[in-house]
Amino acid sequence: MAIIPQKQLFGWKEIDQLGDLQRLLLVLDYLPDEGLMKKLERERGRGRDDYPIRPVWNSILAGIVYQHPSIESLRRELRRNAQLREVCGFDLCLGERAVPPAYVYSRFCRKLMAYIDEVNNIFTRLVDEISILLPDFGRFLAMDSKAVESLARGKKRNKDGKTQEPDGRRDTDADFGRKDYHGRKEDGTLWQKVVSWFGYKLHLIVDAVYELPVTFSVTKASVNDIKEGHNLIDQLAEQQPEVVDRCEALVADRGYDDTKLVMKLWDNHRIKPVIDIRNMWRDGEETRLLSGRENIVYDYRGTVYCHCPKSNKRLEMAFGGLEKDRETLKYRCPALHYGLECKGMEQCCATGGVRIPLEEDRRIFTPLARSSYKWTNCYKKRTAVERVNSRLDESYGFEKHFIRGLQKMKLRCALALMVMLAIAVGRIREKQGINMRSLVKAA
Repeated sequence: MAIIPQKQLFGWKEIDQLGDLQRLLLVLDYLPDEGLMKKLERERGRGRDDYPIRPVWNSILAGIVYQHPSIESLRRELRRNAQLREVCGFDLCLGERAVPPAYVYSRFCRKLMAYIDEVNNIFTRLVDEISILLPDFGRFLAMDSKAVESLARGKKRNKDGKTQEPDGRRDTDADFGRKDYHGRKEDGTLWQKVVSWFGYKLHLIVDAVYELPVTFSVTKASVNDIKEGHNLIDQLAEQQPEVVDRCEALVADRGYDDTKLVMKLWDNHRIKPVIDIRNMWRDGEETRLLSGRENIVYDYRGTVYCHCPKSNKRLEMAFGGLEKDRETLKYRCPALHYGLECKGMEQCCATGGVRIPLEEDRRIFTPLARSSYKWTNCYKKRTAVERVNSRLDESYGFEKHFIRGLQKMKLRCALALMVMLAIAVGRIREKQGINMRSLVKAA
């Protein structure tokens, strides 16, 4: 918390019920922002201090906690609510005159953008603290990107075709993004849905159990998910190596289906990739023959089958686990494992089971076999990142916002995720872990 030493004629803390202020107090008490405050105060030096840094910073955090869509909305609340002004640290003797004008907030946000690395360090320190409080934090991770639509217009060109200079009313950094969704219905018909937007993308890796952010990045809407997914993994390994060492599996949808990403997760970090797969077989074939085998085939989803040498009947083989020392997946004979009848068992070369090297196809054959029940159960954890995205929209104001510019968007996303983590730390330390993900619900 940014501590403000000052004398007060009276204190609202004497009131037994603080109501919604408890949520703000959690953030202010458990946010490790002292380093940032000292740097900003050293830079200001002996200059004018009409609007002290710490109260302004605390009020910006209050705007996020109370879901104010704009600075003007926050300023109206500060002028109305003396209790909130006192908690933020404004001089009570000045009354409404203590509330900074809009240009002060604009300048302060520009200053924060210059110190964005220090702001991100606060986020990293909060993740470190949660890793200590929750020993299994980061065991299962989920990755996804979130569309952040901009309500502003884009670049405008003059009659001569040249782009106009930024005037603060247009979002000259944003661009268009697109996501294609397609699948097959139960009756076999194909469906497709195309979503496009103008704005940005928030790329997130979250803990799939506690539904809390672990690392993030903000890009233009057109940036490819796979490319930024590689950057997120590298960023996580650099900033949170203990989380990477603890992680067992990373879950993502088919938008991150990439052989190099699968190899990076397992070969470099020993994290099992649980990533949905696209059908990239363009020749129309349903199965392919396993190398060195006459009657063993597999499909594009990694399901392995054996054909009876006599009847040519196809049976799905039973997954027997990963052999880490050999980097192979073991599959058992379905007749022996399930007790099925197979007329060609004596002639079959797969009676004792088969070992499939991961190198057979690194994209299809992953350390956690796609055909296993464990893979299916683990993939269900991917919905955690969707719930985090939903909270960002509904509780943190990203569904309708007035942010323009990539740097402002990076700052706003960092502040929102910091508040999310600070509330979680506060809930845990005050034995309210059941509400660790709640911004709206009172303690």
